[in-house]
Amino acid sequence: MKLSASGNDFILIDNRGNIVSNPSESARKICKRRLSVGADGLILLENADTATIRMLYYNPDGSRAPMCGNGARAVAYFAVQCGFPNSLTVETDAGVISATVKGKKVCVEMPEPKDYRPGIQLAIEEESFTIFYINTGVPHAVVFVADIGSVDVKRVGRLIRNHKEFAPDGVNVDFVEIRDTHTAAIRTYERGIEDETLACGTGAVASAVVAQKLGKIEFPAIILVRKPENLLITYEDNRYFLEGMVTPVYLGKLI
Repeated sequence: MKLSASGNDFILIDNRGNIVSNPSESARKICKRRLSVGADGLILLENADTATIRMLYYNPDGSRAPMCGNGARAVAYFAVQCGFPNSLTVETDAGVISATVKGKKVCVEMPEPKDYRPGIQLAIEEESFTIFYINTGVPHAVVFVADIGSVDVKRVGRLIRNHKEFAPDGVNVDFVEIRDTHTAAIRTYERGIEDETLACGTGAVASAVVAQKLGKIEFPAIILVRKPENLLITYEDNRYFLEGMVTPVYLGKLI
């Protein structure tokens, strides 16, 4: 099944029968746009030892990521289509999270943010950037800007993503414009995809958490992504939740 989760599109495969023997190679092949199905990532639904289901996530370049927020929402929706209950737990490489599916609206618990490093100063091509690093399942560099529409996300994002400060694995880069005390707009450059995406769940959470730490925003927080849609970030019982719509695109057969 191909799904769109607020602008992130994914290929979902029920792999409980181990039909995908080489996920990394499969991701490189079928995530190619214009040459195959095309997607931001490949997600395998598998049997789990410690949760209802297990989620394996692969970037289009074949690399494996420990977590993907919108991907987790997509796999929860897909699991319900496969016969699993509407409330379930998902085993990821970043830990076990809970998920609730209500129609096309899916809410997932996010891993506890860690490794917060505020105020990192980077000089890149005669420009100065103040970076706020945080890991919300995958690493993110948050950059606050006055006008998100004027940012060259692909050029600047690539430079920050590959900066020696974040070597060797690199980092996802979120450009954030605060709109009011409960709203922010973001644009994200994602590693593994190596381009700007229409949305990023872990990036939305990273941006909201950093903004809240700096007193720029309060929860619940509405995060506006490039697709004319939004993501809701809430904080309850010392846990962060990501909520948004999941839209099925089609159900198909790979040949």
